[in-house]
Amino acid sequence: MNSTQRPSIQAVLFDFGQVLSLSPDPVAWQHMLQISGLDNQAFAQGYWAFRHAYDRGELTGIDYWHKVAANAGISFSANQVAELIEADIQLWSRINAPMLDWAQRLQTAGMRTGILSNIGDEMTDGLLRKLDWLAAFDHHVWSYRLLLAKPEAEIYAAAARGLNTPPEHILFIDDKAENIAAARDFGMQAIQYSDHPAFLREMENRNLGYLLNLSASSVS
Repeated sequence: MNSTQRPSIQAVLFDFGQVLSLSPDPVAWQHMLQISGLDNQAFAQGYWAFRHAYDRGELTGIDYWHKVAANAGISFSANQVAELIEADIQLWSRINAPMLDWAQRLQTAGMRTGILSNIGDEMTDGLLRKLDWLAAFDHHVWSYRLLLAKPEAEIYAAAARGLNTPPEHILFIDDKAENIAAARDFGMQAIQYSDHPAFLREMENRNLGYLLNLSASSVS
C-alpha cells in the first residue's frame, strides 16, 4: 500500500517522554535518590506506583511526592519536595535531537503538529519554562488538565479536536504499545517509537517516508 491509498497525513501528534525526550537521565535519578534518602528499590516503587494518578491530575505534584514518601514510611520536607520536583523535570529533559529536528522541519513546512503527553502539573510547568520550543506546536494535550490519560479514548479525541484534524489524517507517535493500540482503535495512524533508526525504517515501511523530507511547498 502506498501513501496515496490511505488517508493523507495532515497532522503529526507526538508523545513527549521517550519520543521528543530521551530515556530518563540517570544522573537526575541518582540526584533524586540522594534528596529522598531512599534506596533505589524503595524510591522506584513509590515513584511509579503513583505516577499515573499524578499524570491524570488526581494528585498534584506536591501531593504525589508526599505519597512517594508515605509509601516508604517516611516524610519529605517542603524543601525536599521542591528539590524533587526540579530533579524530576531534569530527569525527563534530555532531548531526542533527531526527533525534535524532524518536528521543527514539519512545522517549517506548514504541517500541523501537536503533543499528547501523560504528565502532571509541576512537570508541565517546569518543561514549559525550560523548553521554549514547546510553544511552536499547534496544540498541546497535557493529561492532568483534562483529568484523563492515555490510553483512554477521550484524550485522543481531545487531541484531534485541538488539531482540528480528523483522526484518520493524524499520525501519532508514542513509545508505549498500549497507547499506540488505543490511538489506532480511535482511528489514528500510529507508530510505536523505540529508537530513531527503527522509527525511520518503520516510516519507510509504511510508505510515510515522504513526511521525513517535507519542504515548505509540500504542505498546503
